[in-house]
Amino acid sequence: MLTSPLRARLITGALGATAACAALALAPGAATAPAATGHTFSGYAPAQHAPLGTPARVAAAHPNVKGYNINGYNWSGAAATGSGFSSVSASWVEPSVTCNSTNDLFAPWVGIDGYGSSSVEQTGVATDCSSGRPVYQGWYEMYPASPVYYSNSVSAGDHINASVSRSGTSYTLVLSDTTKGWTKTTTRSYNGANASAEIIIESPTGAYPRFGSVNFSNAKIDGASLGNFSPTLLDASNSAGQYEDHTSAVSGGSFSISYLRE
Repeated sequence: MLTSPLRARLITGALGATAACAALALAPGAATAPAATGHTFSGYAPAQHAPLGTPARVAAAHPNVKGYNINGYNWSGAAATGSGFSSVSASWVEPSVTCNSTNDLFAPWVGIDGYGSSSVEQTGVATDCSSGRPVYQGWYEMYPASPVYYSNSVSAGDHINASVSRSGTSYTLVLSDTTKGWTKTTTRSYNGANASAEIIIESPTGAYPRFGSVNFSNAKIDGASLGNFSPTLLDASNSAGQYEDHTSAVSGGSFSISYLRE
């Protein structure tokens, strides 16, 4: 999304056992991409960080520190692991963002795969500060194609619903802005690992704007509340090793992520 050459150079690491990336092919009539090259949102960590690795390795190498969760590098949120996941969904109110710099970029999203696997299917809303002000844009992505961005308007304060569901090798990605009154649905075929399901905030550049907090609600995996899956909780960190945000405990289908610093 709205990539500059600098940002392209920064996005070099990989989250997962291999270089997990993402991007869904454009479904005819479903969306339009911006003129600039798109960011890849899944699987990447800034050059300053080592790859996150598989969940087991993460837990071993990065235990909780002073009450914080596992270091998610440029990911924060909740990730459930297992096998055969068929759906994930959540709702949130798009936060009002204050840009710290033109390098700030982040996106709340839901998805299947990407945490310890090289496949991913995801959709959400990205906020980009490269113009000097926050620009909100809905998107979806599925490896190995590039991100696809919707032309529909998104504003701070909008109520967002997002879901990814799977039937065999068919994935349906739905993003709705109930405040603006639009819904985008894309169906693609892909042979994913289906080994994790997530509700995440991610920054491909590793630089978060001041977003206050994002409160996820009605978060479900395979039709059951997120809390039933005892998900791994992640907090993002910057190149100085400082935590950038903090993910709260999950209560049923609700949790929040609060901004700390860039």
